[in-house]
Amino acid sequence: MSIDATRALIETYYATFNAGDRDAFLALLDDEVAHDINQGGREVGRDLFRAFLARMDRCYRETITDVVVMVNADGTRAAAEFVVHGTYLATDDGLPPASGQTYVLPAGAFFTVRNGKVARISNFYNLPDWTRQVTGDA
Repeated sequence: MSIDATRALIETYYATFNAGDRDAFLALLDDEVAHDINQGGREVGRDLFRAFLARMDRCYRETITDVVVMVNADGTRAAAEFVVHGTYLATDDGLPPASGQTYVLPAGAFFTVRNGKVARISNFYNLPDWTRQVTGDA
């Protein structure tokens, strides 16, 4: 893919996420997409990503803003820096209790692109910062 096509794919990835159209969002992913979860493991496959999104949609309402996309010379890899604006809706396993707390969190992601689809997504954010924001601990 060209640099411009990869940049457009990643920008569409975030725009589609923000629009809440999960079917269109999942269509951007390779069937065997590798998803590296922040401070977690790797899940492989669109079906596992779909389950991840369902949990996220149950526990969080998030909007991604201020997206900056960087692409390598052959368009096979990209990175994005962005800000997550969210509301913690329901308690997620192993995390503090949810009561509608809001948070603003800088984050980043790395992508591998293959055949016009996202083949790998690795997300990174500061979990202790998120925890401080939702618990109110200074």
